[in-house]
Amino acid sequence: MKLILMLLACATFLGCSSTKFDGVDYKPLFVAEADLNENWIGNTKGYKVVDGALVTQKKAGNIYTKEVYQDYVFKFEFALPPGGNNGLGLRIANPDNKAVFRDVAYGGVELQILDDTHPSYKKLKPWQFHGSAYGLAAAKKGFLKPVGEWNTQEVYLRGNHLVVRLNGEIIQDVNLSEVETNQSPYNKKQLGAGRNRGAGHIAFAGHGENVKLRNIHVARLADDYSIPQTKDNVAPEGFTALFDGKSLDNWKGLLLKPHDKPHMRKGLSGDKLAELQKKADESMNKHWSITENGELFFDGAGFSLATEKKYKNFEFHVSWKIEKNGDSGIYLRGLPQVQIWDPSNLKMRKHGNEKGSGGLWNNPDVGKFPLVVADNPTGEWNHFFIRMIGNKVTIWLNGKLVVNDAPLANLWEKGKPIPTMEQIELQCHGDPVWFKNIYVKELP
Repeated sequence: MKLILMLLACATFLGCSSTKFDGVDYKPLFVAEADLNENWIGNTKGYKVVDGALVTQKKAGNIYTKEVYQDYVFKFEFALPPGGNNGLGLRIANPDNKAVFRDVAYGGVELQILDDTHPSYKKLKPWQFHGSAYGLAAAKKGFLKPVGEWNTQEVYLRGNHLVVRLNGEIIQDVNLSEVETNQSPYNKKQLGAGRNRGAGHIAFAGHGENVKLRNIHVARLADDYSIPQTKDNVAPEGFTALFDGKSLDNWKGLLLKPHDKPHMRKGLSGDKLAELQKKADESMNKHWSITENGELFFDGAGFSLATEKKYKNFEFHVSWKIEKNGDSGIYLRGLPQVQIWDPSNLKMRKHGNEKGSGGLWNNPDVGKFPLVVADNPTGEWNHFFIRMIGNKVTIWLNGKLVVNDAPLANLWEKGKPIPTMEQIELQCHGDPVWFKNIYVKELP
């Protein structure tokens, strides 16, 4: 009876995870020779088509999908020679982007494709075996077919949830945001630096020759994961609600100038801090209130609202609404700002408002303006999902990716690193604004 229950539990687990790979609309990326130049860029000359398979040559190098993908299921078959070594890059930056390290294990996330049974790999770290997210998360071992035989692998990536199925067995199931990065055993660089990138190319990293690849397909998944499906002000699983629709618990008034900036209030403590915070809270209580519908309302006067707690790496949900020509923003670690404004306001054209909300407007270049206009009309609710890891920020507005792994600039102390831990702020910009559904998840 005990054995039957164990088998049923195993079957239930595999069945549940397997459904992630079922019922998706696969499109071919390589099934015939013409597909190599049609669907891939990079060092395509390092891959030869032999008997319907891509075969890596000496110094094969990287090839990348021509298209960029956000959430997807990727399926392929591979056969390894003795000691064979390759890698699958997930959401990799364009190879022409000189600001990102070209090695996919550092500039992105690399899944190992490796004959880890070979004697030369007997001293591998757990996160170096086949199917592992290199430097991030170890995969289950023992499910590769013998050298030379064809394996089938499927990769599910939705948000930062990664699931890998090898020959019918789930060998990896992890949230990449919730694991610590490791330093490379070969240099001092951190691995998996691009793990919070919202979209990117899929890549094969040609580390060794005679690795065979065939029947390569991809299926895009709906990208609405960033909008919670819970009731208003009820946190989704894994998140903490910072606003319950009833009180200003978890919040405080932002200190008045010049102590509104992190570096200016850093040395404050004791009676002085308490005195300044009392004044800030008095202003908060005059201008921030809660509506009958459980919405957080700012009347347009007074000053910004700040979280009681400081945050390092995090994921953050917030719904917001503005009136016509309204302007506001979200400060991350006390720094401006994720922009909120009315794209139809003709008076703000010189500042680029027609490009939409969600950009890191105080950045000098990368991330300053959103990738797409995703705003709903003024008077309707919008929703941000923000992921911040290190100094990098990725933002979705209404389910659409608007900032992709951009470094947040330090406006207050130009040229200096941003604070490693600070408060999140809802910006006062002189206009009425409404907020709700404010949730946070702390990350390592």
